[in-house]
Amino acid sequence: MQFAHLINSCTNETDIIVDFFSGSATTAHAVMQLNAEDGGNRKFIMVQIPESCDEKSEAYKAGYKTICEIGKERIRRAGAKIKEENKDKEGIENLDTGFRVLKLDSSNMKEVYYTPEDYAQMGFNLEGFMDNIKHDRSDEDLLFQVMLDLGIPLSAKISQEGKAFYVNDNYLIACFDKVDTNTITEIAQRQPYYAVFRDSSFLNDSALVNVEQVFKTYSPSSIRRVL
Repeated sequence: MQFAHLINSCTNETDIIVDFFSGSATTAHAVMQLNAEDGGNRKFIMVQIPESCDEKSEAYKAGYKTICEIGKERIRRAGAKIKEENKDKEGIENLDTGFRVLKLDSSNMKEVYYTPEDYAQMGFNLEGFMDNIKHDRSDEDLLFQVMLDLGIPLSAKISQEGKAFYVNDNYLIACFDKVDTNTITEIAQRQPYYAVFRDSSFLNDSALVNVEQVFKTYSPSSIRRVL
């Protein structure tokens, strides 16, 4: 692929290649091909608006409604093909052909002008005001927001065990579901650099205080944050 050789001429083996008009993800294909050839560890970032495919096009008839969908499928197929074509090459099993798809959106947070304590002082019922997260946001939405806020690369290793997300092993542990003392203790015992929870995960103020006590016991150096 000529494009791969063009990239090779102007990048190093660990560079990040960004294409702001990715189309069908030709650049991603070329980066993976080049990594397979020279054992490099280049990464790619593809940017593409969800432009609709022409309804008369073969791609649309095949089920691809946007150019983004075509690009994602090309990356999947190209990665599998490159590995198959190089299956006898030493170390090819370590070739990274994975990718994540992220979409721009508005903030996960509601526009909150008063704290729950303010509402209580004004005589309002607190029900419905204890969570400042928009109702249609998933735990994954919150996780990636936290990663961005903390400067953690969006390509970082993520795993999930039970209710908690583990980013780069124990560097960040985030739990946005309801938590009890056992869950909090288990997280604290892993001694994360960051531990992040959701405000509505705690049933009351005493539960939040309990978090502080547990972390002081098992991992006092962990930085705790609550959304």
